[in-house]
Amino acid sequence: MIKSLLPQVLAREETDTELKLRLAIDADLPFFDGHFPGQSVLPGVTQLDWAVRFGCEHFGYDASVASLEVLKFQQLMLPGTEVDLLISNNAAKGKLTFAYSDGERRFGSGRIVIAAHGDS
Repeated sequence: MIKSLLPQVLAREETDTELKLRLAIDADLPFFDGHFPGQSVLPGVTQLDWAVRFGCEHFGYDASVASLEVLKFQQLMLPGTEVDLLISNNAAKGKLTFAYSDGERRFGSGRIVIAAHGDS
């Protein structure tokens, strides 16, 4: 994992089935460059990548995604924003559910189906 491409983690809470991170979305992250003219916006693919990386690392999965389900981006994530990223693990189904929010504001959410390795 390339640390410089990840947001700053301000706080972290963990259980066996959930990971909650408070993230600082700094304006100097390279993902804002050229996305979009006039108003920088954090790309949805970056939000998805962070959920995969943090979730797979915490719950011990290889970062191999089989598919995505109910992927939604409700509000734009702008530079200087602080958000909570909640990732829940459903080990029986090999799925991670994630949601970015700040209080009542919802930024994005979805389910990540992890690719199974070694299944016959």
